[in-house]
Amino acid sequence: MATSQVNETVTETTITDDPYALDPKNIQEPPYTLKGSLKFLGPGMITSAAVVGSGELLTATTLGAKAGFILFWLVFVSTFVKVFVQIELARWSISTGKPAITGFNEMGPKVKGHGWMVWLVLAMFIQFAIGQAGVLSAAAFAFSALMPIGGDPFSLLSIGIWVAILASIAIAVHWFNRYSMLEKISTVLVVLVTVFAVAVVFSLFGTEYSWGLTEISQGMRFQIGAGSFGIALAMFGLTGVGAGEVTTYTYWIVEKGYAAWAGPNDGSSQWVDRARGWIKVMKIDAWVSWFIYTISTVAFYILGAAVLNPQGLVPQGNEVMTTISSIFETVVGSWGGALFMIGGGVALFKTILANVPGFARLTTNTLSALGAFNWNDAARRDRWMRVTMVILPISWAILGTVAKSPLALLVLAGVLNAIFLMGVAISTLQLQRVQTDNRVKDGTIFQILLIISAFAIFALGLYSLWGQLSSLM
Repeated sequence: MATSQVNETVTETTITDDPYALDPKNIQEPPYTLKGSLKFLGPGMITSAAVVGSGELLTATTLGAKAGFILFWLVFVSTFVKVFVQIELARWSISTGKPAITGFNEMGPKVKGHGWMVWLVLAMFIQFAIGQAGVLSAAAFAFSALMPIGGDPFSLLSIGIWVAILASIAIAVHWFNRYSMLEKISTVLVVLVTVFAVAVVFSLFGTEYSWGLTEISQGMRFQIGAGSFGIALAMFGLTGVGAGEVTTYTYWIVEKGYAAWAGPNDGSSQWVDRARGWIKVMKIDAWVSWFIYTISTVAFYILGAAVLNPQGLVPQGNEVMTTISSIFETVVGSWGGALFMIGGGVALFKTILANVPGFARLTTNTLSALGAFNWNDAARRDRWMRVTMVILPISWAILGTVAKSPLALLVLAGVLNAIFLMGVAISTLQLQRVQTDNRVKDGTIFQILLIISAFAIFALGLYSLWGQLSSLM
């Protein structure tokens, strides 16, 4: 009891030096109550910012439009099952102080002296570029529709200028490369977008698109309708955390300070207690994040199921936003359509704000693993990150403005993403078995759930890979 009372008053100690160094002077006892733990949450907000955006606004809405309420239950399953791989990889990071790519590089089989996953991540930059270029152009499309530049909102000029504006904002926000700033911005935007998503679906009450307990109960029968299997697989793959979010989460929990506060593993029981304490905080952070992005996913799915499905409308890409915006404009007036476009644009751009620093860390960590620089040199690492956070949004802006989504690139991106999903599942289990201290692992129930989670992710990747390769035959 005395320990709990003391830890209730513990406040976060800022890591003023390198959070990856695990300096004993940064050691801090973890909170041992839920109230105390809530003061140390934050990395999950950045993950939520990356998840709640394109994957939910465009994808979940489209899936709802295709399937109706029949697959509503799968939203919860698809977001829930992936969290166990995320937690296990983060557990390894807290116990070692290493980010994901460093660990992947240490796992065999080796290719030219480097872990096979590092080469895969290097290839994944193609997929990252295609995906984020699409998100950036979709956000620009929303703002251009509201405030066109040059008259025509769909012209290359208007879209291009808006893409440049958003890319410039992303560069300016992340130029100082401060975790605390990213956490605050992500938290504010995630709250705003979540409130927006919930408000949108509840605004349907009293209209011809109203939904209620009857539709929800029908959607919770754990069934898959005829011809819906492909949609179900797509929903599992595209909702909740993906391989990219699972991987980048390790950077956020280290830079937050969880690993530094646990300190280096000196083999003592004191380290075990600290590590388990901060791992417990991380798990709360991950589940709070899951709760938030699941709410948003549910809201956008209901939007598609209630508004688009009854009309037989299955818009693709940016058409999702214009179609729903026009419907809201008809139902509640012009302000409703404008409000949806503003909220949608912010939701999409928020994804970019979260992914620029996340993918910058993946990029620089991968280059360091391949010998470009020493990751443990904090000053050089920071410079590489800053440069990368300028290059990435500029390259995404150019691709999002001029590219016409060639089929070959899209197929390649799909193949790489499928392999990356499988690789993250395999590598997480490898790292747990080889490097994670047994004393900070959870029991049998968690291990079973982890294996189910990894198997589900691997199976999805395998099925997706088969589908992409079949399209080439």
